Amino acid sequence: MGEAAVAAATWLLLNEGYAATTMEAVAKRAGLAKKSLYRLAANREDLVALVVRSWTEEFKPVLATEVRSQADVLPALAEILRVIAARVLSADAVGLFRLLTTDFPSKADLLEVYERNGIERGRRMLCDWLKRQRKNGLLQLKEPEAVCDLMLSMVIAEPLRQMALGVTPPVPRGTRRSASRRRSG
Repeated sequence: MGEAAVAAATWLLLNEGYAATTMEAVAKRAGLAKKSLYRLAANREDLVALVVRSWTEEFKPVLATEVRSQADVLPALAEILRVIAARVLSADAVGLFRLLTTDFPSKADLLEVYERNGIERGRRMLCDWLKRQRKNGLLQLKEPEAVCDLMLSMVIAEPLRQMALGVTPPVPRGTRRSASRRRSG
């Protein structure tokens, strides 16, 4: 039920816009009763939060992997950043980013939901992983938050800009290569 609602809300957001992403439209597209949808989300903002949060949920398994030695830190970090990039640079995530660069009623509400459930949550998850590695003596970082921000900027910012402008296509779902590796090789 939740996956159908998320898929329906995502499709409506990207194809019809925020105004058309109503509880009724999502329920109809998902093949759900409105009452069932209201058990998942109280309103449209909660639906969008479910969409964006489902993306950051995909980070959890790779971030939960235990790193046992310093030699394993960089390969683990590379995989974490690959998973984050594959999700954040996917067609639906880039589509939502494009939507957020336009003017429409309730943009501030959508932007707040996107920030809290996507950008801030993903950043916090990566920062927590870096802090865990530091606590375990596997990384020496004085400012894990700054390192986290720099890494996310390097991996996401430029490819997202190019994708939002249509210069580069989004990363296909299920790809194993990052956008930066595709450009260079």
